[in-house]
Order: sequence, then structure tokens, then C-alpha cells
Amino acid sequence: MRRPLIGVTTSNRSGWRIFPLVALNIWLAGGRAVRWGAGRRSDIDGVDGIVIGGGDDISPTLYGGQLRAESRLDPDRDRMERRLVEESMAQAKPVLGICRGSQMLNVALGGDLDQDAYATFTDSRKYRTILPRKTVNVVEGTRLAGLAGTEVMKVNALHSQAVRRLGSGLRVAARDEGGMIQAVERLRDPFAIGVQWHPEHLFYARRQRAIFRGLVAAARAGAEDRAQLPEVDAETERV
Repeated sequence: MRRPLIGVTTSNRSGWRIFPLVALNIWLAGGRAVRWGAGRRSDIDGVDGIVIGGGDDISPTLYGGQLRAESRLDPDRDRMERRLVEESMAQAKPVLGICRGSQMLNVALGGDLDQDAYATFTDSRKYRTILPRKTVNVVEGTRLAGLAGTEVMKVNALHSQAVRRLGSGLRVAARDEGGMIQAVERLRDPFAIGVQWHPEHLFYARRQRAIFRGLVAAARAGAEDRAQLPEVDAETERV
């Protein structure tokens, strides 16, 4: 059986370092990966699904916010990733958003972001580490809960922004101990999920690998013109 091909967006600055980790997780899940970056060819027609990776802040001009002086932006990447999410929805191709990618998924579907999330959620502990130190509570009944379970999850954290108003068709799938949104997911095909942490760094954890298995299962189903969400739900039985 052909391995589904997943397009992975990365920063032009750090993508050389991050892409191999994401590609490893996709391979372990049964897929294969191709790297995309701003200025490179990124054709949604040639892949079965996409990962929107982590990196710089998203420009608030995309969702009507105000530009902050300390923001580090990549407008070319913003445009590319927004287009890719929109095209994925139009062509029924599944999406996994990682950190910045989770935020981009939300923004591309009409939502917005809290640019200073830790000032809003004062009970949320702020970490900047790839080690699993942040506590996340998965919402029962969500697809993320089916894939990764509902036990309290320890994840890494590198972000300062977070999803605020949800994009169209999305629901909250996880929050941290202070109530800040840590994961969102789409309610119908195509499968789409965004996590605020970096599961690619936690490839040794079964629950984190399950997120990539959900993406690859959806990509395989979509490539075969089958409904994606039932295939993702079936994947939960193998976890």
C-alpha cells in the first residue's frame, strides 16, 4: 500500500533542523514527508495531507489585531500557509497544525489569537522548553481524546500566543491548567487538528505518535475517496 505523502511547512531559518523530526513521526505513522518553505513550490494537489509547522508569530493583520513591536514575523510564510489551509479545506485534505500551525489553522478558518496569552491566563504556567513540563487536560469526547486518551498530558511549550476566538467548524480539544486553549479540532471532514505543543519532539511517547497516526489515517482515507473521520476513529482502537 502506498504511503500517503504529507507536505510539511517549515521556517526557512530552522526548518533544516525541525523537518527531520516531523518526517520521522510521519514515517512511523505510515506516511512520508516533503518539506515546504516560503519561496519554494508548495502544491496541495501533489500531496494527501499537510502539516503546518511551528515557528514565528503570525502577523495580526491576518485577523484584525494590532502589530506588536516585539513580534517576529514572516509574511511570506503567513501567506503560503493560509493559502494551503484554505486549499486543503476546499480539496478535503487533512491538516495537522503544530504550535504556530495550530494558530494558523484557526486564523485561516476565521478565528483570531490572543497575542499575549499568558497575561490573559495568569494561572497558566509559562514554559519555553522542548521537555514535557506543561500540564494539558484533553477534553472528553473529542477526537484528540480518542487518539491520545483523556489522562492528564505532559507536553512541551514554546509559545506566547494562543487561540482566542475559534475559527469556523472548530472546537476546543484541550486546555492547560489555567484554561488557555492548547488544542483545537475540526468537527467534520476533512480531518484537521491543531496542537499548541510540539509532538515531533516527543516521538518516544505513544500518545504523541497517535496524533500523527490520525493525520496519516485521514490522508490515506482521503486519497482513496473514503470518509476521513471514521478512519481516524478506527485508528483510535489500535492505540
